[in-house]
Amino acid sequence: MSSRFHHIAASLITFVFCTSLHPQSDDSAKAAQSASSPLKRYYTPGETMRYEMKGSNRGWEYQIQADATVKIDAQKLFFEEIGWSNLRSNAPMTLSPTSLEFRQDLSLTSPKYLSVPDLSKVQPFVIGPITDLLTFYADVFLANNLALTHAGQKAYFARGTPNSWADGQHVTLGQDSIDFDLTLEALDQPSKTATLLIRHVPPPHPQITLPTEWMKVRVGKGENNWVEVEKSDGKYLAQVGEETFDVHIKLDTFDGKILSAELHNPVSFTARTCQDAALLNCDTATAGTLVRDVTLHLVK
Repeated sequence: MSSRFHHIAASLITFVFCTSLHPQSDDSAKAAQSASSPLKRYYTPGETMRYEMKGSNRGWEYQIQADATVKIDAQKLFFEEIGWSNLRSNAPMTLSPTSLEFRQDLSLTSPKYLSVPDLSKVQPFVIGPITDLLTFYADVFLANNLALTHAGQKAYFARGTPNSWADGQHVTLGQDSIDFDLTLEALDQPSKTATLLIRHVPPPHPQITLPTEWMKVRVGKGENNWVEVEKSDGKYLAQVGEETFDVHIKLDTFDGKILSAELHNPVSFTARTCQDAALLNCDTATAGTLVRDVTLHLVK
């Protein structure tokens, strides 16, 4: 299978305006919070959620199940422990025991649980679902900390710092650099839902690593903000380009859990197959546009 491109909204988002959220789970606290901050998450220890993720990526179609259990750590911070299972794909793939045993910790209330896990512990084709789920959680966390509270409200967060999805084995370099353009599109009181749009846009000066001169030539209208190098059979598939994408997320305004999410991710790129890790001995460049789509739905 050809290399996949992934975006990670934060490879440990650290916002100076972050505040520690005190654990609460009673219904009265949830109702009061919903009235003032409709995106806030209120966790209940032992709560379980099951999500179905579907993806389309360069001809690879898949479905995979994510089961989350709410836990609380020694610092009284809530997090969700997530296991992945039930992979269905149009390619012959089976989750290994190691991938099935892997647990991803995420939280909508604490940046401690918004880091990239050790991706070397899972099969390469599981990296996409893991990092995409992190993207959804990080986007909601950012919207909360930018205090989006009413329909139509917008906010912009200039990040720029590169995000990495390299696993050190197959993907030797994987980075993108983005800013966030957020809108609270809708608040529906009857259904108790909120809809977010988070546009991930190239910053004026991306900070990704471009190891060779040919990668610095603009592919799109702006500076290149996405790069990936994948090692396979002793060769290196090197790609560079301009990445943008939109994320729509629907939340339950009663307790703040994610109900659904959609990600649309195009990349305009230049690619070369190289014989060396320095990416200097390469064949003729090819150009194209990649489109990746991912959906997430709460099923129980």
